[in-house]
Order: sequence, then structure tokens, then C-alpha cells
Amino acid sequence: MTKPIVAIPADIRSFDGATWHAVQHQYLSAALNAAGVMAFMIPAFEAGYDSDAILDRVDGLLVSGSASNVHPALYGVEATDRDGPFDPARDATSLPLIRRAIDRAIPLLAICRGIQELNVALGGSLASEIHEQPGIWDHRRPEGVDRDGMYAIRQTVHIKEGSCIAEILGPGDIRVNSLHRQAIARTAPRLQVEATAEDGTVEAVSVIDARAFAVGVQWHPEYWAETDKASNRLFAAFGDAVRSYAAGKLPMTAPEIA
Repeated sequence: MTKPIVAIPADIRSFDGATWHAVQHQYLSAALNAAGVMAFMIPAFEAGYDSDAILDRVDGLLVSGSASNVHPALYGVEATDRDGPFDPARDATSLPLIRRAIDRAIPLLAICRGIQELNVALGGSLASEIHEQPGIWDHRRPEGVDRDGMYAIRQTVHIKEGSCIAEILGPGDIRVNSLHRQAIARTAPRLQVEATAEDGTVEAVSVIDARAFAVGVQWHPEYWAETDKASNRLFAAFGDAVRSYAAGKLPMTAPEIA
């Protein structure tokens, strides 16, 4: 049996005056080496996409992190310059894919920007510059360090007993690498909070009525997916769900030649 395939929506990036559709290497590597699946990058367009045409051809959806933020207009808030940068093509690609993947019971793992997209796609809202709120830590990336230092595992989150993630990682406290300046404000009605930071910030959710694996985390399991036990277990569970979905699909048969 060939390896199943997951879709990863791309970001729009500009290099040397040219527009690129891009996905960070760590997500593709984690899909291949920790989840054991192949990945297709889905170009980002603001209009013209058929989400079902994409999902017909894959076995899972991996929604990655990004330097951009979901546009506040999508959750009913007027945008300010501080809320950016934005990527409207990414929004227009990811949010419909998330909703249809859940509807179709296609396994979903959403990371960083992805958990925020998941929340907005299902009717929730986001808070910006959370470090300015009373009692909330500064979750932003540290300054003056290399990428390994930026993504160092240094924050404690508490996984709720009986949650979906507790079945994978166990309940209680684990250490993760969470770095972000936005977070879930109003949790979407269809989402269950799975884990929180010590300051109460939502760090993981699951889709309450999902018929397949449908989990979002604010931290970055992709970065250490091959070496950190918790990160590896999360990607392995996603990979198992993707393989199970692929195994249950009707096999495609070649057309008969007259």
C-alpha cells in the first residue's frame, strides 16, 4: 500500500519581487518522518478553489503555523496595523478546507496559526497582543537566539483529563515550545479546550462532534517531531488517523479498455 497523502495549505510570500506559495520545511519533514505520510502543498488563492476537489484526493489536512495572522474581519473585528501581517489568500484557502475536512471526517491537525484558523472557521474569535493583557505571560519568541533557541521547549501546559490529547500524551503537565502573540479569545461552540498554559491561555482544542481526528495545538510539535517524545506521539497519532481514513476509502479502479 502506498503512503497516504495530507494537504498543507501554503502561505503567500514575496522574494526578489516574485510571489511564491510556500510551506516551511519542518511541517513537510514532520509529516514524512514522524507521521509517516506524504504531503501535498496546496497553493493559496483568494477565489476559485473547490475544497472538495482537493479533499477528494488526499487523506488528511495539516494546517501549519505562519508569520501572518488571520484577518480580524473574519471574526467580526476591525483590523488595525498592529494586527498584521495578513495573508488573505491563506485565509480563503485554509478556512473552507478546515470546515469541509471536519464535515467529511477527514483527519485534521492544526498548528499555531492553524489552531487560530480552526477556531475562526467554526465561529470563534482571537485576541491580539495577548502579552499586554493583565496576568498573561509574554508568549512571543525570545530575541537574540537562533531558530533552535526560538523553538526551545520551555513552557508548561496542562492537558485536561479525559481529553482527546490526554489519550495520546496522557493528562497533566507537559513541556512544549509555544511562541505566539495571538491566541483564542472566544472559543468556537464546536471546540473543546484540551490544554491551557499556566496563565489560562488556550493551548490545544479538539472538535467536539468530529467523526475523525480533529485537533489543534498552539505550540509547535513539528519542530522537534523526530526527537521530542510528546511531539512525536502527536504526529504519530495524526499519521495513524490518516492511514485509517485512507484504508477505509473505496479503491480507485482503472477504466476498462474496449
